[in-house]
Amino acid sequence: MQVLVFQHESFEGLGALAPWLESRSADVRVIPQFEPHDATLPEPDSLDLVIVLGGPMSVHDTHLHPWLAPEKQYLRRVLDAGRPMLGICLGAQLIAEQLGAAVRRNPHVEIGWWPVHWSENARVIWPDAKSPRRVYHWHGETFDLPEGAIRLASSAACVNQGFLHGDRVVGLQFHLEMTAGTVEDLVMHGGDELVEAPFVAKAVTQLDEPASSYLQNQALMVQLLDYLVRP
Repeated sequence: MQVLVFQHESFEGLGALAPWLESRSADVRVIPQFEPHDATLPEPDSLDLVIVLGGPMSVHDTHLHPWLAPEKQYLRRVLDAGRPMLGICLGAQLIAEQLGAAVRRNPHVEIGWWPVHWSENARVIWPDAKSPRRVYHWHGETFDLPEGAIRLASSAACVNQGFLHGDRVVGLQFHLEMTAGTVEDLVMHGGDELVEAPFVAKAVTQLDEPASSYLQNQALMVQLLDYLVRP
């Protein structure tokens, strides 16, 4: 299995995605956009899965992060090739934009463990999905639903929490890949964003989340990945 991963920040890595990739003996190439690297990318047709991770920047920040422009162009090529793709947070926004949807400020900044409610469409991927489900969030922007996509989930703070486009492209505004370590990293590096707001949880609250939440969300991520690469 050939997998390409776009990583946008050093402290936002694969997390719980890594064990699934290892279990599939995947040949994984990570593109570290936060540091100089070989910019040569494989032909989309050679890939079994593309994963676009999160990051603190906006899809509109091409003046601050010039690498965003060629990444967007490449994601468009992947979409045109019909290859399976998963976008998480910023990654979902980048994919939505390439599908013609607007990316804009969300009415609320949403940080911490907050519940989402699944739509009926979510059962295509998660047959046993039950609402509400506590998942991890860290975002201030959101995407409009791309034309032809179906909504997978919503929350009190954000209407479009996920979408399925066709049957091989998924964008999630929230994070199912979190581990206790990755949450600690985000809280450590993004502490200045933890201001008093309706949907911004205190650091101690985020770090006190029980292990069962992580396990339940990681199981949902496994189901999603299995869905994307099914025969």
